[in-house]
Amino acid sequence: MEAAMLRRLRAKFIALNMATVAVVLAILFTAICYIDYQQGVSSVHAALDASIDRAAGTGTQPPAPTGTDATADAGAAGDVDAGDSAGAGAGAADGTGEPAAPGDADGAGNSADDAGGAAEGAAATAPEPAGMAPPEIGGKRAKNDPVIPVVVCAVEADGSRSIAPSATTASIADDVLDSAVAAVADESEGTGYLDALGLFYAKRTVGGTTLLAFADASAAASWQSLALALAAIGAGALVVFFVVSVFFSRWALRPVQRAWSQQQRFVADASHELKTPLTVILANTAILREHPERSIASQSQWIESTQTEAERMQELVCDMLDLAKPDHAPSRQHEPVDLTDLVEGVLLQFESVAFERHVALSAKIDRAVNVTGDATRLRRLTATLLDNACKYTNEGGSIAVTLRQTVRRIELSVHNTGTAIAREDLPHVFDRFYRADKARTRATGSYGLGLAIAREIAKEHGGAIEAASEESAGTTFTVTLPLPTA
Repeated sequence: MEAAMLRRLRAKFIALNMATVAVVLAILFTAICYIDYQQGVSSVHAALDASIDRAAGTGTQPPAPTGTDATADAGAAGDVDAGDSAGAGAGAADGTGEPAAPGDADGAGNSADDAGGAAEGAAATAPEPAGMAPPEIGGKRAKNDPVIPVVVCAVEADGSRSIAPSATTASIADDVLDSAVAAVADESEGTGYLDALGLFYAKRTVGGTTLLAFADASAAASWQSLALALAAIGAGALVVFFVVSVFFSRWALRPVQRAWSQQQRFVADASHELKTPLTVILANTAILREHPERSIASQSQWIESTQTEAERMQELVCDMLDLAKPDHAPSRQHEPVDLTDLVEGVLLQFESVAFERHVALSAKIDRAVNVTGDATRLRRLTATLLDNACKYTNEGGSIAVTLRQTVRRIELSVHNTGTAIAREDLPHVFDRFYRADKARTRATGSYGLGLAIAREIAKEHGGAIEAASEESAGTTFTVTLPLPTA
């Protein structure tokens, strides 16, 4: 039952931790992806605005050359045809005196057309101004001019449209462009997203011309690959955390397991200790009932036995209640206590006990050792240590009590010779109902609660108690208490 309960508790502990970590990772990774998406959208919008700025500054087509240079270029381009036509016309007039034939006039017109086409070709191949340079990559570019493929379309007032080559860095299908222009036609100026076409757009009107810039939705889709990477990282982190949680769950629940075991042992030991006197009392009562005709004097043996066992039960119950009080009862009233007088008074009570057991009792006590605490509880602490020493000191042995005050603390130690406490039993001597020598303690009437109560009393006064035992030196219990506050 204990193992099953601990397994369920451990499973809940791990599940709660895993759920908490999963939620935290999900929120964190979602925030990261959202921030990355917003940054991508901002970059696309910046690219669209930069492309429109470029198109607005250069026009949708290169400007035609003007002035003398343009005329010279046009004349140079059509020099041969024009000269030939002029020469033919002049020769005809000089030679014959007649106007040129209609065919000759047509030739002249064709030459003029050729000259105009040459002029247009010269204008189309003219060098681009500096503002028409394509987007720059690398180097320390302005952050508002990111390199993202963009198509810029100019829509005139009459509905005609053309691509601005100087600001366009991508291509787009005609039907997609038609749909995009139609979808944006009724939109206000600014930026937006066409979900049906998967395009970001920017719209601005400059001098009667509406400039539209489009960029593909994939330009802001880097968050998708980031999300996949974060999902893989999160899965790996959860696996690692699961292993760590399994390990730490055992470590974290170890005190619970220890407390559960102590509680089980406490209940079992208390039941066992109560069972013995109850059995004796019931047996004595049964004997008395079998002989109702007998007088009380003749049945005194069973009556006295019943009273003795009842007193032992009362003592046990009082000790158990005493152990429960520090955890639930209000703090006891502490006051200045002359520990020197207190220890000497307890020693006086145990002199007869030591004498009967043929045990030498000695003491080395400093004068005027004062402590702040409960005199009744401190007296019981001292009596418990002396009683324990008397019980476990062999005949002819010795007990030495020392009380001294140092610059930091007060120390009370009780040392007795005799059989040492086994090394494996030493850490448990202050546990409730723990008995290193069960046969002997039962003979002395001990329940194994005295040292547990002594430890609780020491804790009440802000101190501690320790035990040390060696076969050659004997056993020593040392209580340390803090100095009284001013």
